[in-house]
Amino acid sequence: MSPRAGNAGPRTLAFVESPVQLLNVLEWAYAQEQALGAGLTLVVLSPIDPMTRGQLRRMAELAREEGHEVRWEEARGGAAAPFQTIGGLAGLLRRAPRVVLGDPFSRYVQLLLTITRARELVVVDDGTATMEFVAQLASGERLVRWHRKGGRPGPRDLIFAPVASSARRRLTPGGGRSVEIFSSMPMKETPADVTVTANDFSWTRDRFGPPRITKGADLVGTSLVETGVVDADRYLDAVRTLAKAHGATRYFAHRRESTDKLHRLAVETGLEIVRPDLPLELIARRGPIGRTILSFPSTVVHTLPLALAGTDVRVAVCDIDPAWLTENASPRAQGFLSGVTGSARDVHRLAAVTTA
Repeated sequence: MSPRAGNAGPRTLAFVESPVQLLNVLEWAYAQEQALGAGLTLVVLSPIDPMTRGQLRRMAELAREEGHEVRWEEARGGAAAPFQTIGGLAGLLRRAPRVVLGDPFSRYVQLLLTITRARELVVVDDGTATMEFVAQLASGERLVRWHRKGGRPGPRDLIFAPVASSARRRLTPGGGRSVEIFSSMPMKETPADVTVTANDFSWTRDRFGPPRITKGADLVGTSLVETGVVDADRYLDAVRTLAKAHGATRYFAHRRESTDKLHRLAVETGLEIVRPDLPLELIARRGPIGRTILSFPSTVVHTLPLALAGTDVRVAVCDIDPAWLTENASPRAQGFLSGVTGSARDVHRLAAVTTA
């Protein structure tokens, strides 16, 4: 067991549903190594998607190597699974004085928040969604993911509304309860009495690299097509144009990208499709990685410059042309994506490429 982690125990209980969330819990624990005390019990609320599960298992191995206790929950393995999972965690939740969570928009997490009595709540990054969460918390809005904002609440939203409202109240400091946000994302406004701590990816840089840097360029994929924000044909044209202009040879797939889309990308662009077994911050830090990393607006335009600090790698971000958006895209989409690009530090900004 790593001396940094101390004795594994329930003093700090962390819930994650994605590899990036787990990475950021490890970053938080590394930054808190002196204050972590009795250690960290990390609960993985496993999704169904095979690629996400694979990355989570690899990240869980790294967490165990750091000395943390990992509890894997098949949280979505059938209709009864959520009730069994929540019932099995209720005792731990009530005893833990500190709870760390990665996705305040998750209905699973919101349900768990109704049970916990923790006096310390910590929210770690779940990508660019953290920016929206902070803005909504500061303004007192209901918690809604940015790509769904502006649409009508569905029947499930209405049924779940009391739980979501309770979660937002618990994520608001007061009554002896503190809230910390541990983030590498830029914050336009900070909620009153919330502590914001910068995540500079110290653990990633300490454990991995420096990477071997190749002469070419690599392109980072996005799930904007899968979430219904960007038109698939426009996206394919943009990837083809961007790769040709910058000499990119590899395409690092987002874990949520569909197999059909990736096959089409490989056939029509000639790019080598890479399905990473770890979050891209760790893949890039391990190397080899291209001297230029091309991306559309996404979390990595904020995190990769931090993970690759001290190297000669350049991160370049390509804007999303409004013409690429689908007719069903949220009215909030263009402004949010522009904000992701415009607020990124230490990146080279590219104009949106022209597509047919």
